[in-house]
Amino acid sequence: MQRTLLLAKIHNCTLTGANINYVGSISIDQVLLDKAGILPYEQVQVVNNANGQRFITYAIPALENSGIIELNGAAARLGITGDRLIIMAYGQFTPEELKNYSPTVVIVDEKNRLLEVRHYDDLLSKV
Repeated sequence: MQRTLLLAKIHNCTLTGANINYVGSISIDQVLLDKAGILPYEQVQVVNNANGQRFITYAIPALENSGIIELNGAAARLGITGDRLIIMAYGQFTPEELKNYSPTVVIVDEKNRLLEVRHYDDLLSKV
């Protein structure tokens, strides 16, 4: 049996734009994708803290160190520049894989510059 759990997230990033005329997806600074371990075209869930919207799309890379987080296509209607987002990817794991498992958490500043890469085990131990 496999279980679906959080694989990685980019926490509290800032939406930098919305492009309704693009064919779809969310553009994410390549550095943040790499640090989170999210692949281009991988399915992600996006949560908009400003308006409560939750939706699923796929990630595409934006220029490295650009700070770009941009909603594209229909998703562009679900946020405005300046909204704070959480972007999450999920994975399927066997019980054996879960023995040494901890989600990756990418923490950014208000300009989507990388501050820290953590793991939930580390974060939860400080609660």
